[in-house]
Amino acid sequence: MIYDTLIVGGGVSGMQCALILGSALAKEYAKGKKVGIIMHQRASHLQDALFNNVLGLTSGTLGKDVLEAGKKQLNELYPEVTQIEKEKVVAVLDDERGYKVTTNKNEYYSKVVVIALNYSKPFEITGLEQYVERHIRANAMKDRIQLRNFNHLIKEGLYVCGTLAGWRSQFAIAAGSGASVATDILTVWNENVPTKVHDKYIKE
Repeated sequence: MIYDTLIVGGGVSGMQCALILGSALAKEYAKGKKVGIIMHQRASHLQDALFNNVLGLTSGTLGKDVLEAGKKQLNELYPEVTQIEKEKVVAVLDDERGYKVTTNKNEYYSKVVVIALNYSKPFEITGLEQYVERHIRANAMKDRIQLRNFNHLIKEGLYVCGTLAGWRSQFAIAAGSGASVATDILTVWNENVPTKVHDKYIKE
């Protein structure tokens, strides 16, 4: 199967991107689109996080619980989004079908790829080395990295979001970055008509 969009990384930016895309799959412009997310979470900074300052999250919420709840939310609301577990991406290479994404277990093909990993070294994905540069917003002492991009776009069909896109390590910023990439992809699907997805509460 060839995916229309494959997200690499199951942290906050990756899952937020997947949720937005999943919520649009019933739209006419997105019908038949195939979306997947490689849920590699072991290196996510959320594993050790404690949240007291995030709108909508109860004070004391643990990052590891957000990771598990996010996976459940995505599966229950948008089961059409394929969650690929226990695989680590080792290469993202150009392909006539878009991109070939190789993990330690399988190969996947996708027209669009979103890189949603954290900004720590080492960064060991073959095919993306030429885009690695010093992080522009992180404390220089921490020696963080980002992938060179313009408004999340590395090149046609290849996006980056979250801290690896050059944003600061804050939950709300990472989530917004993932959502921004998702709406950019939806806009492309919708023949470049600016697009977003909102659910509305209808009073009885």
